[in-house]
Amino acid sequence: MFAAVMMVLIGSFEVIAGLTAIFDDEFFVVGANYTFELDTTAWGWIHLLLGALVVLAGAALFSGAAWAGIVALVLAVLAAIANFFFIPYYPFWAILEIALACWVIWALTRPGVLR
Repeated sequence: MFAAVMMVLIGSFEVIAGLTAIFDDEFFVVGANYTFELDTTAWGWIHLLLGALVVLAGAALFSGAAWAGIVALVLAVLAAIANFFFIPYYPFWAILEIALACWVIWALTRPGVLR
């Protein structure tokens, strides 16, 4: 239950960050020497699509199905990785998202959770 609620929360945060990057290109600013620099609109679409998938996976987790747990686990890992690359754009938010994703990964990988 915890992982499902957190997945919906993380996905909602991702969608908000994605919409912000899409609608206001100047909101997120990055230094000149970032290796993985993408256009903020591209990051916005990545976060929007990933966030929508994370919300759907969180909703599926409420069913208790094993496949939903596996999908949620994969998406939590992808969300953490995407936010790692997003750290230079919005450090506090990205680190918070990484921490929440790691918490979900921990919750899903506890013994007896995914059967």
